[in-house]
Amino acid sequence: MSDALRILLENIEQLSTKEKVLAAHCLLSSMDSGVEDVDKDWLSLAESRSADLESGAVQAISWDEMKKDITS
Repeated sequence: MSDALRILLENIEQLSTKEKVLAAHCLLSSMDSGVEDVDKDWLSLAESRSADLESGAVQAISWDEMKKDITS
C-alpha cells in the first residue's frame, strides 16, 4: 500500500462529507476508463453487495475493523 493511500485511510474520518465526495470524484476522474463505465460498475457492485448483506451471505464489519485490517 502506498504511503499516500495509508495517510488518506488513517485520516478519512476527519474529512467532511463534501471533502469525501470531492476526493471520491477526483479518484474516479483520474482513472483510465470512462467515468460512465466506472459508475455502472460501482452500481452493479453496490447492488450485489447489498443483496449479499440482505440475504445474510455476508456480515458487515465496522469502519474501524476494516481500517485496522487494511493498515496492518
